[in-house]
Amino acid sequence: MCLTTAPTQQRFSFTSPPWLAEHRALCREQREDTSPTMSVQRRKIVEGNTHVLKSPVGIVRLLAVIFACVTFSLVVHRGGYSGRTGDMCMFSWCFCFVVTIIILTVEFVGIQSRMPVSWKNFPITFAMFAVLMCLSASVIYPLFFLQDRSYGSERHTYQVVATVFSCLTTLAYIIEVSLTRARPGEVTGYMATVPGILKVIESYIACVIFVFISEPILYDGHDALKWCLAVYCICFILSVIVIILCVGECTGWLPCSFEKFLNAYALLAVLLYISAVIVWPIFQFDSKYGGRTRRRDECGYGSGILCVWDKKVAVAVLSAFNLIIYIIDLVYSARLIFITV
Repeated sequence: MCLTTAPTQQRFSFTSPPWLAEHRALCREQREDTSPTMSVQRRKIVEGNTHVLKSPVGIVRLLAVIFACVTFSLVVHRGGYSGRTGDMCMFSWCFCFVVTIIILTVEFVGIQSRMPVSWKNFPITFAMFAVLMCLSASVIYPLFFLQDRSYGSERHTYQVVATVFSCLTTLAYIIEVSLTRARPGEVTGYMATVPGILKVIESYIACVIFVFISEPILYDGHDALKWCLAVYCICFILSVIVIILCVGECTGWLPCSFEKFLNAYALLAVLLYISAVIVWPIFQFDSKYGGRTRRRDECGYGSGILCVWDKKVAVAVLSAFNLIIYIIDLVYSARLIFITV
């Protein structure tokens, strides 16, 4: 602490002791040395945090926040939503909005290293899930809620605009994934690589399959269909385990190397899905096993947007699509050169 002396009166002469003069000189030097340094440091911190929002990724995230906010605001105000389908769409928009705000806040404050997750893996993992969630909502919302043909109505206008902004939100997250994914020769987190992104797609498709086969229950007709359910569950659980290990930086917990685990898992998933792709259509659409080959035989006319037969077809298509994803995952996992989590 720098000391000061009381002001001297004019009729007395006061001579400062040598130690006080040295102390004052030292205080002046400290102020001259520390003040510019501290101001420069504060300026660098502010400029660095502002740069996060001015970067291409930051701009895209801000746009995603704005588009998602506009979307659910329009739906809540006059667009309207109801039932489990409407709740799912609303959850997708609100969840993406909240998590993106959290990511922007963390990076603006600069506390990535204090977060309990790997910041090399978490943002792109969320961005990929956000792409799939918003894409699903962009398809499902107009499919179920744009049935009113009174194009002049105000509610219908709100629904159309909400659908447009939902598509813009999806596009913003797609751009974010393309900006943050790993480039050839770049050392980054596993979830930023092609196999990591494919893990997100695999797990999300499995979730959609679960939705279709659970209401009504489509796997009780034969034991072979229960085997298909087991395939979907096993592969989904393993995909989620890989994602959690990468985001939580826990790959060292495995009893074997992470590379070997990935290759073994991808090969197992391909073999399991091959069996599901073959078994599901046989026991759902073959008349020998009680299946229906035509939609009208099971649903009839005027059965709505998605009847039981439609859901069975959707599961068969999604199973084949997920098999293709797993095959691509197996190829990339075998060729993966670097894994840094």
